[in-house]
Amino acid sequence: MPANILDHISREIDLSDLEKSEFRSILSEVSLSKKELLIKPGQTVQNEYFVVEGCLRAYYLDEQGNKHIIQFAIEDWWISDFEAFFTNQPSKLYVEAIEDSKLLSLNRTLLEELYARIPKFERFFRLKTTGAFVSLRKRILSSLEKSNKERYLDFCETYPEIEKRVQNYHIANYLGMKPESLSRIRKELA
Repeated sequence: MPANILDHISREIDLSDLEKSEFRSILSEVSLSKKELLIKPGQTVQNEYFVVEGCLRAYYLDEQGNKHIIQFAIEDWWISDFEAFFTNQPSKLYVEAIEDSKLLSLNRTLLEELYARIPKFERFFRLKTTGAFVSLRKRILSSLEKSNKERYLDFCETYPEIEKRVQNYHIANYLGMKPESLSRIRKELA
């Protein structure tokens, strides 16, 4: 079922019909085909994206050419190179569609203007940013404290819908392990 951005927002803040209309007016629709890139390193990132349909990944390519998945995003989630978005620095990440995807794009300048007109949107995005920060901290601590098996089980419990939609080697990469290690863990659990 496609994600509805107004339902997503209404979980955190109440909006009048006029505020909803004003917010919708600053969104742009974006469609991506599977494997199409939304963001590439070196790009200026002026937008963050809400996933209406599909699945994407954000990843970093190191000097040896190895991919390191930083984030997945499915329906009802946000994605971008947030460091580049917030700091106005060139992107370091690739953001790629894993499936055909439909997104809503939100421009930083228009968002800042919206904050001035309707301050409750600033609260909404602060709550989203805080939640993302907490999730990132949990992921870092998990990688330091837990075994591969424990991290995989946590991933499956926390993100069951992603586990069903992405390739095993993507999950292994996200968890910082070799695909062979994940295969052994999955066989052991079967």
